Amino acid sequence: MDPFRFYLALGPVAIYLLLLGAVNLSRRPLLVSGGRDAATLALAVSGMVIVGPIELFAPLGAAQAGPYVWFLLLALYALCATLALLLLRPRLVIYNISVDKLRPVLATLVEQLDSDARWAGDSLVLPGLGVQLYIDSFALFRSASLISAGGNQSHSGWRRLETALGDALTREEVGRNPGGVTLVGMGMLIVAAIVFTIIEYPQAAAQPLLDFAGSLLRMLGR
Repeated sequence: MDPFRFYLALGPVAIYLLLLGAVNLSRRPLLVSGGRDAATLALAVSGMVIVGPIELFAPLGAAQAGPYVWFLLLALYALCATLALLLLRPRLVIYNISVDKLRPVLATLVEQLDSDARWAGDSLVLPGLGVQLYIDSFALFRSASLISAGGNQSHSGWRRLETALGDALTREEVGRNPGGVTLVGMGMLIVAAIVFTIIEYPQAAAQPLLDFAGSLLRMLGR
């Protein structure tokens, strides 16, 4: 893999790992919707998609056809990612909090939102909001997810739950997650590798950008 493809593929991943590590090293939980979480992940792997499937399945002669072909291919990726996001069931992701810490907060909250709420293990039904969910966790990075159970869900109910839970979590303080150090360390290693590659092979790293800019200028000058 040439230097340009190397930092194009791994640059977004490094930024994602650094941001995720910073979240885990903070003392506050972070609540995001499932759509935002998936969109962030799609951006993180976009570089790998460009140097992988997009370049592999690009039409023959795409490089000679001009830079607009790559804009179309990137637009196709964006449309596919958007379609996948629209098809996702409602979900809330809470970073930097364990399930044991989240559950009492959620239990207090649902009593205020819906007096008819019912628990069954890690499953929760809020008939007044039209929400059915279960709690999942990822212990390694101390995060939890509220995932919809069944297809009959109220999106307005999920928005109410997201708003109320976000307000409740702002009052919670947690310890820093040691796993955040691992995430930041991995991100810094990738950044260091990219910087080293650019310093070691500056011409090879910059030439694709210069070629792309030249092709774009020639296309606009027509």
